Amino acid sequence: MNPPKASKPDIHSEDFLRLLMRRQLRLSIACATTFLIALLGLPLLNYFFPELMATRVFGFTLTWFLLGVLFFPLVWLISWFFIRRSIALEESEVEEIEREKGKENDQ
Repeated sequence: MNPPKASKPDIHSEDFLRLLMRRQLRLSIACATTFLIALLGLPLLNYFFPELMATRVFGFTLTWFLLGVLFFPLVWLISWFFIRRSIALEESEVEEIEREKGKENDQ
């Protein structure tokens, strides 16, 4: 009896989608963790280092400078990183599938 042939790789297969979703989940968790550290870190900094957070930076207290000036660019940076990395993950998976299909066609 002959062993069954390995099925051709397909970008629409469940295995491909499961692997891609797992990698994107890890990326999502990393980005969400970064956001939560920034979001929860500010109140913790205020609680544990009130003197430091009360220092003046460009006319603002450090607390308001971090919250009002730096927080939104940080969120944009996290979003930009997530989108770029997510697209790169999809493209690398498709390239890997195409390479495997090319190897099978050469045989």
